[in-house]
Amino acid sequence: MNKPTRPHGALIALAATVLIWSYSWIVMKQALHYAGPFEFVALRYALGTVVLGVVLVATRRPLRPPALAGTIVVGVAQTAAFQGLSQLALTTGGVGHVALLAYAMPFWAVLLAWALLNDRPTRRHWLGIVLAAIGLVCVIAPWEGLGSTQGTVYALLGGICWALGTVVSKKIFIRDRPDPLTFTAWQMGFGSIALIAVALCTPERAIEWSAPFVGLLAYSVFFATSLAWALWLLVVQRLPATVASISSLAVPVTSVLMAWVILAEAPSVSEWIGIAFVVAGLIAVTGVASHRAA
Repeated sequence: MNKPTRPHGALIALAATVLIWSYSWIVMKQALHYAGPFEFVALRYALGTVVLGVVLVATRRPLRPPALAGTIVVGVAQTAAFQGLSQLALTTGGVGHVALLAYAMPFWAVLLAWALLNDRPTRRHWLGIVLAAIGLVCVIAPWEGLGSTQGTVYALLGGICWALGTVVSKKIFIRDRPDPLTFTAWQMGFGSIALIAVALCTPERAIEWSAPFVGLLAYSVFFATSLAWALWLLVVQRLPATVASISSLAVPVTSVLMAWVILAEAPSVSEWIGIAFVVAGLIAVTGVASHRAA
């Protein structure tokens, strides 16, 4: 029997996506030196929506919006709330700390899927949730005085909103089967409208338009928002679901390492322990071990 050829292109796309999204957390933190959190994230996603719209037209993909109500919910939860809260968390919290808490999303998704889709968690899911809970406690480290409580709360709320968007997206894909890139562009557009509204209503510092800020914004728009989403769709289409799911572990961990090297944000011992528990929990939730044994 011939061995199946490895999808090298998809694996390269996966590695590129992880690196782009990991470094994006550094960029988000650095952008705060030049703009307020809501103005930056509103600019990022408004311009990202325009780029994806151009891609849709160029590739002749369907332009008709998916189920309107669900798409709006996803846009507000996954783009506006998650990205806005994450950017806000970075104003007081470290990159690694915020990224780790935000990427606890799969555990909230398990609970929300139970509540909204009647998708009852299995024993493996409960094991993952327990491990994640221990890991999150280690990352938050309440015995050290909680540090930036606001940053911690915003990051956790952002992860919960992302989970809500994920669960609603799953329901839409099962029911309506929209084109993934079309759905991404429309939900991002609705999320951008919400972010623009928040930015207009929230007093923030004036944007300091400079070469560094333009570079940070360009990276966020063209790489983290547009290119990375296109690469991620390729990954999802060509690699097993478990491989795509487990790859999300690499983003917060890589962000921690990048923040250590670039921003001198050295993780504490409790954060390293938390990382280990969170990774173990994500492995349990995604069922990688059981799939490998099959």
